Amino acid sequence: MTDAAGTAPDQLAGRSRFKLGEMLRSTEIDLRLFGMVAALIAIWVGLGLAKPDIISPVNFLTFSVQAAGIAILATGMVLVIVSRNIDLSVGSVVGLIGMFYAWIMADIFPITIGVDHPIGWLLALILGFALGAGIGAFQGFLIAYAGIPSFVVTLGGLLGFRGLIWVVSGGTTIAPVDKTFQLLSGGPEGSLGGTLRWIFGLVICVAAVFLLINARRQRRKFGFALRPLWAEGALAVVSVAIVLGAVYVANSYHWPAGLATQYAVAHGIQEPPGGLQIEAGIPIPLVVVIVITIAMTFLTTRRRFGRDIFAYGGNPDAAELAGINTRWTIMKTFILMGILCSISAAIAAARLNSGTLDLGQGYELYVIAAAVIGGTSFAGGIGTIPGAILGALVMQSLQYGLGFLGFNSPIVNIVAAVVLVAVVGIDTWNRRRAR
Repeated sequence: MTDAAGTAPDQLAGRSRFKLGEMLRSTEIDLRLFGMVAALIAIWVGLGLAKPDIISPVNFLTFSVQAAGIAILATGMVLVIVSRNIDLSVGSVVGLIGMFYAWIMADIFPITIGVDHPIGWLLALILGFALGAGIGAFQGFLIAYAGIPSFVVTLGGLLGFRGLIWVVSGGTTIAPVDKTFQLLSGGPEGSLGGTLRWIFGLVICVAAVFLLINARRQRRKFGFALRPLWAEGALAVVSVAIVLGAVYVANSYHWPAGLATQYAVAHGIQEPPGGLQIEAGIPIPLVVVIVITIAMTFLTTRRRFGRDIFAYGGNPDAAELAGINTRWTIMKTFILMGILCSISAAIAAARLNSGTLDLGQGYELYVIAAAVIGGTSFAGGIGTIPGAILGALVMQSLQYGLGFLGFNSPIVNIVAAVVLVAVVGIDTWNRRRAR
C-alpha cells in the first residue's frame, strides 16, 4: 500500500529513521557515550524496580562518594592505556599514600606542629602529592628509560607497595586523621551547603556553555564544519538541566536528626519544632571528581601533552619520528597517575578516618575496568575522560546496587566480570565490522 503521495509505509519509516540518525550525527554526540548513559539509567531503573528504596537522594550521594576514588583514578588510567601501557599498582599506591597520610597526621604532627594544626591538612596533602609524584616518576623511569614492560614494573609495585604498607604501619591501623582533612570524606559536614552549592552549580553551567561557544568559535576560525544552532542549543540546555538537577537531588537529602541537633547545640541555634533541617549539599569528593574531569579533559584535548600521548598510542614509531620525546611523555603519564593516586588516597583515608592495611585493595581491577568499559582501547590511541567517568559509574552502580539488594561480594564480582567481558567483546566486534 501507498499513501496519497505514492509513498509506501516502510519507506516513510525508513525516512524517519534516516532523519533521526542525521539529527544525532549533527549533534556529534559520541554514540558510545550515549549508550553508556542509557546503560547507567537502565541499571538504576532495574535496581529501582527490584527495590524502590534504593532510588533516594541519600543513596545517590553515598554511591557518588564511593565512586569518587575509582573515577579519579580512571581518568589517569585512560592516558596510561592510551599510551599502550598498564598500571596494576594503583590500588597499592593508594593504600601506601593513605597510610602515609594517617601516619604523618597521627604520629608525626602531634610531636611537631601539633594536633589539628590549621595548615596541617594542607601540609599532609602537599607531602602526599609529592610522594605520589615520586612513586609515579620511579615507575615511569623504569618503564620509559630502562625499557622494562609496564606490566612487570607495576605488578612489582602492586606487591612491593602493599608490603611497604605493613612496614609503615607495623601491621596495625593508624588513626585518627586531622579534623579538617576529614572533610574530604564527603559526610554531611564535608559538603558544599548553603549558597555555595548553587554557586558551584551555576559556575559549572556557565563553564559548560562557555566551552560549547568556544568550541564553535575555534571550528569557525579553522574552517571546520559547524554544528547546527539547534544542536548547540540542545546540548547547552541538556548540560544545564543535568547540572541543576544534580544540585537539586543533592539538596533533597538533609542531615540526620542527631547530627543536626549536635550542630545546633555547638552553634547556639534554637531548634524549631520538628528539628533543624540542614540540606546536605554537594559532597566534596564529588566536587573533586568534577574538577579533575574538567582538568583532565582540557589536558587531553587542548594541550600538547595530551596530543603527544594519543599520537604515541596511535603509532609509537611515527610519534618519535615526528619529534615527540616519547620517553619523557610516558614518564609524565605515570607521574600524573601517581598524583591522582594521592588524591584518591586522601578521600579514602578521610572516609575511614584512618589508614588501614586493606586500603585501596582491588582498586586496580575496577579502575582498569572503568577505563575499558568507557571506551579506552588496549591497542592504544583511543580513549576519553568522560567515558572513563561513565565506566566508573557503571561499575560502582553494579557494585553498590547489588550489595544493596543483598548479594555478597562473590556474586558482585561475577556480574562485574560478565559486564566487562561483554562490553569489550561487543566493542571488539564493532571495530572489526567497521573495518
